[in-house]
Amino acid sequence: MSRRARIKSGSGIYHIMLRGANRQEIFHDDGDCLKFLDIIEKYKIKSKMSIFAWCLMGNHVHLLLREGNEELSITMKRIGVSYVSYYNWKYRTTGHLFQDRFRSENVENNQYLLTAIRYIHQNPVKAGIINRVDKWRWSSCLGYYGKHHSPRKLLDIDDILKMFSEDRTMAIERFKDFNERNNDDEGLDEKVNKRRRLTDEEARLEIKELLGVIEIAQVKSFPKLQRNEVLQKIKGIAGLSQRQAARIVGVSPNLIFKA
Repeated sequence: MSRRARIKSGSGIYHIMLRGANRQEIFHDDGDCLKFLDIIEKYKIKSKMSIFAWCLMGNHVHLLLREGNEELSITMKRIGVSYVSYYNWKYRTTGHLFQDRFRSENVENNQYLLTAIRYIHQNPVKAGIINRVDKWRWSSCLGYYGKHHSPRKLLDIDDILKMFSEDRTMAIERFKDFNERNNDDEGLDEKVNKRRRLTDEEARLEIKELLGVIEIAQVKSFPKLQRNEVLQKIKGIAGLSQRQAARIVGVSPNLIFKA
């Protein structure tokens, strides 16, 4: 069956999510994150697209961008192929790294543009990895807050900050207030998972089946390498969130994320 063509955004702006195949980790260290951002910057310049927000998580990426002078699918393919080539060379592996098709959502107005930025910046907080958005190094939040971030030319924030004030200092303060506000924002993660999210009881049964003779309560006491191998397999269960897995297994969300 052929895939449905994406509906073009009237504004040219899209919220993009790239996920590792089978939810596998795609960034293992700082060097991987920096390389991915360098690749994004390279193709930003080549395609003349704009980048309004980004966040790198262990097994997925969020990007908020305006399409440049080529089809979005072409640009995203260039980015994916370039990073996979680097990844396979570095880790001496082969095969697919990303799910075969990136997910996208059209952003048609300024209200949702700002909501998408906040959602992307709050992703690590809602995942339970950090408690403040500006504590996560691998997002565009620091750029909006006027702090050092890399690469410096990747982010296009001027038009966004002007929505809050023409005065730069006041704009940053107002943006901070908006960016850190408690909310029920819903983004691509929830929309992707909503139809197949497991209940806790269903999740326990799935985990028990995966573990076989091993009891769930034993996993947290395993040696680090063995524990991480098991947690990686658990993360691959469809419809199971990382926070849910952490709660059921009895470990911190950070351990699940890093496994």
